[in-house]
Amino acid sequence: MKEIGAKLKGAREDMGVSVEEVAEDLKLRPSQIENIEEGNMDAFKDIFYLKYFIRDYAKYLGLSYEDMVDDFNEYLFDYTSKISLDDIKKAQKETNKKKVEEANKVTSPYTIEYESKFPLIPFIAITIFVIVFAVMVIAIANRPKKDETKKPNNVIAMNMIK
Repeated sequence: MKEIGAKLKGAREDMGVSVEEVAEDLKLRPSQIENIEEGNMDAFKDIFYLKYFIRDYAKYLGLSYEDMVDDFNEYLFDYTSKISLDDIKKAQKETNKKKVEEANKVTSPYTIEYESKFPLIPFIAITIFVIVFAVMVIAIANRPKKDETKKPNNVIAMNMIK
């Protein structure tokens, strides 16, 4: 991993670009760039993100990102193949122990937080929409028709004279 970081750092320095510029352009923190260049894999929570950071950094510097990713994959294979079976079993036991503790956790029915199965905000929005729509339909239905408004009042008066 240190070799990958050294290649990236050397290319960056040859280009005359600062760590801050790289971090800003790649939307990373300067500390992440420094950790990549130092080969500090433990500073990253997720190995897959680290792999993508290395790929993007190599692309940014104009290096062969496929070769960098291949180098990283080889390093990762070597690193993980050195983990003993005892360490793997120990990690599995710790994970299982945490799951059992969570499952056996006693809670009071008065302190349990229940999630609403019914989404309140969409319901309110739909209700308001239906009410507004109903009011508009009623208003349109009750408005006077154009023919009724144009009839002159003197027609009624003429009919009364006859």
